[in-house]
Amino acid sequence: MDSSYFTNPLVFLIQVLFGLYLLVVMLRFLLQLVRADFYNPISQFIVKATSPLLKPLRSVIPGLGGIDISSLILAWLVKSLELFLIILISGKGLVFIYPIVLAIPGLLELVINIFLFSVLVMVILSWLSPGSYNPAVGLLYSLTEPVMKPVRKFIPPMGGLDLSPMAVMIGLALLKMLLIPPLEHLARQIAL
Repeated sequence: MDSSYFTNPLVFLIQVLFGLYLLVVMLRFLLQLVRADFYNPISQFIVKATSPLLKPLRSVIPGLGGIDISSLILAWLVKSLELFLIILISGKGLVFIYPIVLAIPGLLELVINIFLFSVLVMVILSWLSPGSYNPAVGLLYSLTEPVMKPVRKFIPPMGGLDLSPMAVMIGLALLKMLLIPPLEHLARQIAL
């Protein structure tokens, strides 16, 4: 039997489990950054899911200017551990600093993806059920509005059609294409 028979499912499982927790941690950071409603039930879930690991970090790492540094550090540690385990399981040889450095572009890509998919979901929801409200929509609005508001100043709605989400999504996709590959390359150079 091929060694990848067990390796690939194990890597997939690690990516899913770590990826889900990493998403929750990063959402906690971003929602705090945009000052979203933390009485929202989804926000409460995010707080409860991340608090066991964040409380000890917060006692050591204080916030800085309203920015929750401990959430960023936790996200970086989770992503580093995920990459470390994947490299270890894959048997590709391990340079200890490699997953630590490569986690940084991974986190940046996650942040861009969160905004990209949040805008996309808001667009779809505006088509399917315009004007409706539920806790998820409220959080998505809180998250996307800081990105959408400046673009709306330059691209106002035309004939009832708001093109600013398209401009934001194109900008985020371009940012991802232009920023992540050089950062990953730089991380590989630093780690070698």
